[in-house]
Amino acid sequence: MSKHLKHIGVVSLLTVVSRVLGMVRDQLGAAVFGASVLNSAFLTAFRLPNLFRRLLGEGSLTAAFLPTLQEELHVRGPAAAFALLNQVVSWLVAVTGGLTVVAMLLFSQSRLVGDTGDRWHLVADLSVWLFPYLALVCVAAAFNATLNVLQRFTEPALSPIWLNLCMIFSLGGAGLHWAQTDLGKIHWLCAGVLAGGFLQMAVPAAVLMRAGWRPRADFVLSPRVREIARLMTPGFFGTAIYQVNIFVASLLAYGLNESAGTLLFYANRLMELPIGVFAIAVSTVVYPLLARHAAEQKFTDMAADFRRGVRLILVLNIPAAAGLALLSGPIVRLLYRHGNFTASDAAAMTPLLALFAIGLPFYSITSLTVRAFYAVKDTVTPVRVALVDFAVNLVLSIALMGWLGAAGLVLASTVAIVVQAVLLQRALVRRLPAMTLAPLWPDVLKVVAATFGMGVVVWGGWRLISAAVPDRLGDMVTVGGLIPLAVLAYAGLLKLLRVEEYEMLKSLLWKKRSG
Repeated sequence: MSKHLKHIGVVSLLTVVSRVLGMVRDQLGAAVFGASVLNSAFLTAFRLPNLFRRLLGEGSLTAAFLPTLQEELHVRGPAAAFALLNQVVSWLVAVTGGLTVVAMLLFSQSRLVGDTGDRWHLVADLSVWLFPYLALVCVAAAFNATLNVLQRFTEPALSPIWLNLCMIFSLGGAGLHWAQTDLGKIHWLCAGVLAGGFLQMAVPAAVLMRAGWRPRADFVLSPRVREIARLMTPGFFGTAIYQVNIFVASLLAYGLNESAGTLLFYANRLMELPIGVFAIAVSTVVYPLLARHAAEQKFTDMAADFRRGVRLILVLNIPAAAGLALLSGPIVRLLYRHGNFTASDAAAMTPLLALFAIGLPFYSITSLTVRAFYAVKDTVTPVRVALVDFAVNLVLSIALMGWLGAAGLVLASTVAIVVQAVLLQRALVRRLPAMTLAPLWPDVLKVVAATFGMGVVVWGGWRLISAAVPDRLGDMVTVGGLIPLAVLAYAGLLKLLRVEEYEMLKSLLWKKRSG
């Protein structure tokens, strides 16, 4: 596992860059549009192709395609693996292209479906602009999965950077200078999404061509393609249930009031920062290892790498969750209270971020656990668990939204992800007893103890700063000074408690600095 720290470091570092750019993108959108109905409509419409991307492209396709491609590469070599890529991409272009055309036609006729209100017509109109992104990014997901199998992690990690840059330049450049209305600026932002999607597809394709791949249309239904389709069918719903739940919450929030959809989106994006920086980076690098061990029937090695991945994830995401929850107020105010995003908007968003943060460690574990199932080509079990998770989320959302508003929707999704994490792990141990997390409990307790000590430092420091420093300056001091202090306190406690990952993380950070 230690030899793969370099890959984890590269993915983490590029993900940090991506998330920072994503934050700049969100800050720009919040400053220009505020928590307006137009911004909520755009973010709701943007979620729809992203949901299908998670379900089809980066979800069930990647989960089914990567272990099958790994096996093809192991058994028959690179030429056969590239031939399989051509077959998969050919069918993917046909399916996603057809789905995109049908969706655009349906959304363009939204005004024929009764009196649903101008707000929902606006979402439908923007969905017509944004849905082609689905086809572009699904093909990109197949290219990126292939690069991961070839142990090329840099180019896939760059993928979201292209999207964020295009959206920033389209709104902050062309949109602000050439658009005369807010709707015109939104249209420029949609154009940025499509340009970013094209780059997300084109860059990894160029890298694969340099590695020897030659694109060609191939609609042969080979045994491998049929195997991928068989694995994808039950997995379509199971791989991205959390995103399904968030999408349902965003629709319910959009129906609550004009600002709830925007606030829910931005709070979720902030929560995804620590997930993307490390949890997804670990999962991205560990998943091909799990698939290789499964293909070679080395389940003891598979369990050992799985536990190391989980432990690495928890060492960073438990304190990240605590920090986000404790400092949600100053973080939201500092990052988003600009332009048309008001103080009342920031106050309404703060509890949403705190509630999202509670589910952070559970979402992080779930991401890797689902990949463990797919490494052994079990796509059915995650779906069964996902159905339970979806039901829990829907029932709690309907029950809590009238009482707690948008906070009730976030609480419902948080409870649902906890349920999913527990059920998935129990099912995984029943399938592969060696995959138990029981050996991790001593280290987890040490991490919780270190997090508690860090939390005392954060809470006490914030109380002192908020009492002594004016509002805006106090937020800057808290985020800029207290967070690094908390990191040092946590690292010191990890060393004091002799947590194994302390040295590994120190090595990872040193490699990042050296790079």
